[in-house]
Amino acid sequence: MVKEGETAPDFSLKDQNGNTVRLSDFKGKKAVVLYFYPKDDTPGCTKQACSFRDAIEDFMQLDAEVIGISSDKDHRQFAEKYKLPFKLLSDYDSKVRKLYDVPATLGILPGRVTYVIDKQGVVRKIYNNQFQAELHVEEARKALKAGS
Repeated sequence: MVKEGETAPDFSLKDQNGNTVRLSDFKGKKAVVLYFYPKDDTPGCTKQACSFRDAIEDFMQLDAEVIGISSDKDHRQFAEKYKLPFKLLSDYDSKVRKLYDVPATLGILPGRVTYVIDKQGVVRKIYNNQFQAELHVEEARKALKAGS
């Protein structure tokens, strides 16, 4: 189980453009806000993605990369429809979700958990809230400000 204060497990997944993204690519360069969400184009997930989109300038000023992960195979339509300016990674076999021990909600819904990872690759904040999707943005922002 991934805990605050521990090194975030590395992984490699494809983004909405087919590019391979590794968590280790950001080590020593940028903090990472890694958010797991249930499914593209659903009400809560859309609200969450658009909240991250609307706050992207804040994350850029805090020298952080925002990355969303779900089990959807292709994120292109979702990213284009809502003009999402960050990477959406496809974890269609849920390997990374399992690696990070993202819990299911009510035993059936894929969990909604955000990990704030510093430039050294250490998890500084884990925020788990399935039903208040927009709060993930504020919690991530607070964690980054506290660490800078």
